[in-house]
Amino acid sequence: MSDLLYPIKWLSKASAGDRVAYELRMRIISGKIESGTVLSENKLAADFSVSRSPVRDALKVLASERIIRLERMGAVVVGLSKRDIQEIYDVRLLIETFVFERLVRMERQELVRELSKVLEMMKIAIKYKDADEFSYQDVLFHETIIRSIDHGYVSMMWQNLKPVMESFILLSMRQRIDEDIEDFDRILANHALYIEAIETGDRKRMIASLHQNFDDVQEVEDLWKSQQLMTKGVEPHD
Repeated sequence: MSDLLYPIKWLSKASAGDRVAYELRMRIISGKIESGTVLSENKLAADFSVSRSPVRDALKVLASERIIRLERMGAVVVGLSKRDIQEIYDVRLLIETFVFERLVRMERQELVRELSKVLEMMKIAIKYKDADEFSYQDVLFHETIIRSIDHGYVSMMWQNLKPVMESFILLSMRQRIDEDIEDFDRILANHALYIEAIETGDRKRMIASLHQNFDDVQEVEDLWKSQQLMTKGVEPHD
């Protein structure tokens, strides 16, 4: 398949099943594969030049994420509703709120240094108008915060949420960098505020910075509208 939406460079260590899952997820969330579409294992295997076994693995993963439904006639695309998107952000807010509560009682200087490096990489990505690299660093920024408390079950929740969140971020940033690149100044400022709040250790400030960021990005109606626009025509990405 040549017209991939998921960044090829991110797939170097992925299994065949994972490669299929990453791309199908992007196509479903973008709306390029519409809700109600029946996915054929044989056709997918041919499209991705793999056997049916990796395809079955991929479909099981997507079914666990509730974006497809496995039936006897095949896999039926369910997609994501506005409520689904809202709930995904609800869970992410719960995770990061919990993490911030733990960070108040921890040594944070090393985390601040790591986050500052990631923020610099985000700035470089914007300088070169590289939406994929910005998205990668954005996800890494939040994952670094979450992993810093070394909580096994919280990390597991994040890993379950990450693939769908990553797809949202990729699609959103690609659209934004083409249509509203000036908006990235505000996004970078919000991430700088995260770092500042973590460094000070002020619990109220940390929670306030978290909510300011989420109030900014959790525009479910905008995400939904973007998804509908993408349904009308999604450009492939190298």
